[in-house]
This record gives sequence, structure tokens and C-alpha cells, in this order.
Amino acid sequence: MTSALLEFNAHQLRTQFNRRPFHVRHSLVEHPLLQIPRLIELAKSMPADFIEYNSGQLALDQDPNLTPRNGLSAAETVARIRENNSWMVIKFIEHDPQYRELLNTLLDKVVTVTADIAPRAGRRYGFIFISSPGSVTPYHMDGEHNFLLQVQGTKSMHVWSPDDRYVCSDEQLEAFYSGNVHRNMKYDDSFESSAFKLELSPGLGLHVPVTAPHWVKVGPEVSVSLSITYRSMLSDRAAFLHRTNARLRKHGMRPAPVGSRPIFENSLYRASRAWHLLKGDADRDAI
Repeated sequence: MTSALLEFNAHQLRTQFNRRPFHVRHSLVEHPLLQIPRLIELAKSMPADFIEYNSGQLALDQDPNLTPRNGLSAAETVARIRENNSWMVIKFIEHDPQYRELLNTLLDKVVTVTADIAPRAGRRYGFIFISSPGSVTPYHMDGEHNFLLQVQGTKSMHVWSPDDRYVCSDEQLEAFYSGNVHRNMKYDDSFESSAFKLELSPGLGLHVPVTAPHWVKVGPEVSVSLSITYRSMLSDRAAFLHRTNARLRKHGMRPAPVGSRPIFENSLYRASRAWHLLKGDADRDAI
């Protein structure tokens, strides 16, 4: 299936969505909103708490409390990204009308094809990553359906199955969804044998399933990537069930792993959603 800007195999999208990483293609390499001069303007216009940036010379399991800064402003970081050994993400670009239009154009086709797999897709978020040559994004996971689109430079990505409990335990997922831990995770070299190792270059993108652990190494040139993400009933259900298990574990119980009792889990989630609908807060991430 093809839109003007994003191309993917519809069968692959339906069969592998939220299960394993796979490539997509796009035509955003020359898009004016994703060029460095425009990104400098965006960095200047966004609220400070929408921008995260630091040194790009990080360990795979970097302690977030000890992440080294680069001593520059956000706009200076983008303008001098080639030589300042930095990593940056401009978050929630959907707050800018031009970027919101681009985000919606890209995601509309995806959401249409996956509507029965991940229904009630609503909350959409866009992130732009701007990285110096050789910079590293530490080992971590995210809570949204994600398509990372490479616009400039190259990246090597190591991604794990979201179901691999050797690299990410039930307890880690429960802590993540309960908001008790940073997205960065403890990394071990033994994980590498089960990783999907994928390369990204301009015009290529990658689907990263919800909570699929991954880390990234930028190639020898400046990298610009656009991450288009959204949440759905599928991701909300997982979040709710892991938070529920976290509460049970806190009270000394040993809950069954999420996914082991689908009929019971579906009933539990629907009951919770119905309750929150009655209370008028059914769009909360908590359900």
C-alpha cells in the first residue's frame, strides 16, 4: 500500500505489526520540514520541556541521572550537530500545525490497515531525532506503536522481540508502565544473540513494536530521523494489564504473565474501560 509519502507491504503490516520489526519505505528525504534550517526554527519555537538533548557519547545502559550534557542551547545543538557530539529529540511536534499535518498524512494509511488489529487509534505523537556522527541511543523501550523513518545519515539498530522475557522481564514491564523507572534499561552482552540487527539509510524506515527493547548507533554522518507514533486500544490494554499485575505483585501476589489468560484479560480490561467511561475519563492512559 502506498501514500504519497509512505510505502509498506500491507500483508506484512497486518501479520507482523506489533510483533517484530520490519522495514518500510518513505519519500521524506527532501521534505522541507525535515531539513536542518527548518529544524533549528522548530527547536527555537518549541517549549523547553519538549526538547531533550545531551552528549551522544553514552553507554548502552546509561544511567539517566548521570547523562552528560553538551553545554549548548537547543538551537545551537541543531546548528552545530556535525561537530558537537550530541543527541537530540524534539518531542510532540504535532503541536506545530505543519508537522501535525505531516504526521497525520503518514499515519492515516497505517491506522486504516491496522484498524481491526489495533482499534481505537487516536493519540498520535511525532518525534524528530537529530544526532551527531557516531552517537548512541541507549538500550530502552517505548510505549507507543512506532515507525522510525530515516531522513538523513545512517543508523544501526538492534531490536528485540517485545515477547522476549530474557531481555525484558514481566517485572520490568510492570515498573515501566507504572512510571517507576526511566525508559533506559539494564543491558547485558548476552542479549545480542537474539537481537534483530537492522540498518537504516535515507528513504528507509523501521516498525518498532510497543515495548520492544532497542538501542541505536549512528553512522559516520549527521542523522535525522522522524518517529511517527500512536497509541491504541491494543497498547492501552497492555499498559492496563501490566499496571494491574504491578499492584498485585506489590501486595505479595504472583500474577500470571500478561497474555497467558486472554479471555480473562479481555473481560478485565473491558470492565475497567466501562467503569472509566461512566466516570468520564475513558481517554486516560490508565485504561
